[in-house]
Amino acid sequence: MKIKLHYIVLLACIAIITSCKKDNYDEPSSTLTGRLVYQGQPIGGLEKDQVPFELYQFGFGKVGPIGSSFTQDGNFSAVLFDGTYKLVVPNGQGPFLWKKTAGGAPDTVSITLTGNQEIDLEVTPYYLIKSPQITGGGGKVSAVFAAEKVITGAGAQDIENVTLYINRTQFVSESGNDRIEKASINGSAITNPANISLQVTVPNLQPAQSYVFARVAIKIKNVEDRLYSPVVKVTF
Repeated sequence: MKIKLHYIVLLACIAIITSCKKDNYDEPSSTLTGRLVYQGQPIGGLEKDQVPFELYQFGFGKVGPIGSSFTQDGNFSAVLFDGTYKLVVPNGQGPFLWKKTAGGAPDTVSITLTGNQEIDLEVTPYYLIKSPQITGGGGKVSAVFAAEKVITGAGAQDIENVTLYINRTQFVSESGNDRIEKASINGSAITNPANISLQVTVPNLQPAQSYVFARVAIKIKNVEDRLYSPVVKVTF
């Protein structure tokens, strides 16, 4: 009986020691941040949490991706262990082309993380929103901007529509929770892509506030994700 009791006590001690070792593992402490750019300049914005990316870390027995998504500003942030990672944006994601291998698979960006690090992810957007000017007055919000076509030739896509969105908060997009009003123009109705104008009437806000947040977007044919301008606060 004493032998059995000693055996049970020994097993319990081993379990406690093992548990303590697991609890004492260091947590990830290095932050990897980055942004989507074209020729070194931010591409504008996206719909929050709708454009994913994947991070892979090799050499630790894990082969699955660390999945996350870009913010509405086209940025990202991840807290990781130091090490070597591969970052990739899956095919068909985003209002841009991600570089591919010769076989047509999404190419990867190699990252060696040792402490906090910032990186730029170079992409080729179908269009750029140039010189957006969004103003308010008389209970309305107006926007003027240019749509500059970047991808031409065989990979080019036309504009399906352009839209001006407004919302009470800083989250502004096509999502029903991220807009209180919008105004759109079909791509076929755009006569001058260098001078596109939109206007929306601000609805009655309860509780009242003297400002909204706004931005414009381009919906590209055959592309799921819209390209957005940066969010601006408009006072009226």
